[in-house]
Amino acid sequence: MIFDLGRVLVDFDFMRGYRTMSEISGLDVDEIRSRFHSSGIASQFESGDISEQEFERRTQALLGTSMPSDQFEQIWFSVFLPGTLMPEDVVAGIRRNHRTVLLSNTNEMHFRGLKRHYPILEHFDAYVLSHEARAMKPLPAIYEAAIRAAGCRPEECFFTDDVAEFVEGARRHGIDAVQFQGAAHAMEQLAARGVTW
Repeated sequence: MIFDLGRVLVDFDFMRGYRTMSEISGLDVDEIRSRFHSSGIASQFESGDISEQEFERRTQALLGTSMPSDQFEQIWFSVFLPGTLMPEDVVAGIRRNHRTVLLSNTNEMHFRGLKRHYPILEHFDAYVLSHEARAMKPLPAIYEAAIRAAGCRPEECFFTDDVAEFVEGARRHGIDAVQFQGAAHAMEQLAARGVTW
């Protein structure tokens, strides 16, 4: 059983971080978002192409800030919302009978905080993370890594992700994949495949 992380297990809102950065930098939210997106540094960070120290240095230079590293990390992590989208007991129950794999486009700073604050992540046997795999969905390499982590044939894997493009990427590798449309729908899809929890 392979699960995406953001907007499948845990919800997020980048505006939370942008608003705090706006207060500190004096730049308006739209300007911060524009600078951040045009720089491409988030994708470089999530692809493992730059270290978290380089990401922080370049982001602070981009915004003209000079906050301490712990404050920067706190703001960067603040995009995640409390609670989980999938019930933790469901994921824990699935793991009793199936190998569970987390497949996520993420970065080391976010994942460190997620492991600390969201116990649902303890119910996974393996983590396939873009910054470690050096590939982001929908690149083939990250799905190949997920199949290896699952330890079974692609058609024996079930995957859910909120992004249609990433679901299609999984299907191209022979994985049984469905787009996440909420916990109830995901649980229906799992039950239809004989998965219990």
